[in-house]
Amino acid sequence: MEKKRYSLNKNRSEKKDYKSKYDSKKPKSDSSKSGIRLNRFIANAGVCSRREADELIKKGEISVNGKVVTEMGTIVSMRDDVRYKGKKLNAERKVYLLLNKPKDYVTTVSDPHARHTVMELIQGACDERIYPVGRLDRNTTGVLLFTNDGDLAKKLTHPKHLTKKIYHVFLDKPVTKEHIKEIAEGIKLDDGIIAADAISYVEKTDKKQVGIEIHSGRNRIVRRIFEHFGYEIVKLDRVYFAGLTKKGISRGKWRMLNTNEISRLKAGFWK
Repeated sequence: MEKKRYSLNKNRSEKKDYKSKYDSKKPKSDSSKSGIRLNRFIANAGVCSRREADELIKKGEISVNGKVVTEMGTIVSMRDDVRYKGKKLNAERKVYLLLNKPKDYVTTVSDPHARHTVMELIQGACDERIYPVGRLDRNTTGVLLFTNDGDLAKKLTHPKHLTKKIYHVFLDKPVTKEHIKEIAEGIKLDDGIIAADAISYVEKTDKKQVGIEIHSGRNRIVRRIFEHFGYEIVKLDRVYFAGLTKKGISRGKWRMLNTNEISRLKAGFWK
């Protein structure tokens, strides 16, 4: 069990030869630039999601270089004139923002119950349309990433990529050594076996505080682990997510990631 420790301080695109029957349907793209799918271009412009963009294309609401496009899979370049409702769209710059989330804010773009959302906290941060990567429940605080980089967001939230997360857990009563051991070795919950990658007391003199490292993205997984043993979480704070920490960011505040942090995220140095 000694190895189960925890520390908080811790192309060019291939040119396609379209047949004449497709030429009338698909706009010509600038071959000097790498092309991307039209739905992705629209999503990058902050209009909507890729799935919603497909619906706009089907309905004939998108034009490319003056021609209405309804063909799925259309490839365009960054220099093509793409318009929605007559307004020219521009593939926007990628934005990466880190928030130190406070309690009583839900991780959604909007809430039907009129509760406060994390979007309120980053209002005015940028002109681009950014979204939270993954979720933190209403009462969980700490590191929360926002971006309009869909590919990176998908990678960080997909189970196969094993994104590393560390939580500081405050409990209603001391956690026994036996339960620490069981959590490290694995316990059975309703949705399967779960084991912490590392777990230990944060302070030797306070057994109510536990640090837990985990890769699972299952819903409310940390809370459910401790509830399994009859503990109640008084406070849950995510202190680490994919190589990012909340150091230097006050609760409820945010900052943009620097180029080094962005490079490390894209390179996968967060496992």
